[in-house]
Amino acid sequence: MSGTTTPTSELTSQYSSQVAGDLARNIKEQERLAGEVESLQAQLTALRNDHTVLVKIEQALGTPSTSAPAAKPRAATPTRRKRTAKESSKPPQAKAKRSTAKKSTAKASASSSASPTLVNLVRTYLTRQSAPRSAAEIATALGAQHPERTIKTTVVRTTLEGLVAKAHAQRTKQGSSVFYTSPGTTNPKAHNEETRQHSG
Repeated sequence: MSGTTTPTSELTSQYSSQVAGDLARNIKEQERLAGEVESLQAQLTALRNDHTVLVKIEQALGTPSTSAPAAKPRAATPTRRKRTAKESSKPPQAKAKRSTAKKSTAKASASSSASPTLVNLVRTYLTRQSAPRSAAEIATALGAQHPERTIKTTVVRTTLEGLVAKAHAQRTKQGSSVFYTSPGTTNPKAHNEETRQHSG
């Protein structure tokens, strides 16, 4: 009885070790293939994103379309849809870099096209004021309104003097301080002070 049991247990042990080895190899192979599939999916996603960006740039430039005709789109299979959802939840680094570069380019172009000149900023500020303002006050206010710009009092003063020369602003003196107003602003105190200077 014991003689029969021993060979059986040895055989079982051999099979167990063989199956364990096969399982380990199987798991390694699955991991290797899964890694390759993930890498290929990431590359495919990156290419699709590149294509979308390039098509948008092409449309913005108004050049004739050289992209593949979209008349016959391939029907997306359920598997492809699942993959796309998975890929969008894990964007590759390249996609993140591209979107950052795109944002910074858009921001730069927007700021260059929409950013008003200092002369316009000063003029607009003066027209909104009901009382005279000094160059330092205007520089501080504009600096607070436009923190992305470096606005110096000396540059604002030069700009104001240029506006005064073109009759786009008025200069008044109160004591040793110089104040500026928009041509349409009426300030009796400042006006009287200026009249006194001219008559003296």
